Order: sequence, then structure tokens, then C-alpha cells
Amino acid sequence: MAALVIGAIAGWLAGQIVRGAGFGLIGNIVVGIIGALVASWLLPRLGISLGGSAIRDVINATIGAVIVLVIVSFIRRT
Repeated sequence: MAALVIGAIAGWLAGQIVRGAGFGLIGNIVVGIIGALVASWLLPRLGISLGGSAIRDVINATIGAVIVLVIVSFIRRT
């Protein structure tokens, strides 16, 4: 349940950051969850650690979701 809430928040935030790339509530949840997976893999490899809390989880998922939305937007344009 927490993953859905974090995914929804992160997906919505990413949709606000990357204008025109939102996918509605369900799409934002999916993008947020995928973003959380991307961030949990990528950020440690870059040496980035934000501590441990629910806020950190939202920030990490948002960073990952922004990355996912930028990639999806780029693919849509081609």
C-alpha cells in the first residue's frame, strides 16, 4: 500500500516537473513505481544517498520518475 501512495505522489510530482508528460492517476502511479525502481538502482551507483525516511523514498521515486518521463517523452517525439 505504501508503494502505491509513494508511487502516486512521485508520479504526480514528476508530471508537474516534466510538463505535458503526465499520464493520469493510474499512469502516474505506474510511472512513480517504475521511477522508484530506476532510482533505487541508479542513485547508489552514482554515489548518491539521501538517508532513510518516507520523504527520501518520495524524493528518490520522483527523481526516477522524472528520468522515466524524460525518456518516454523523447521516445514519443521520434
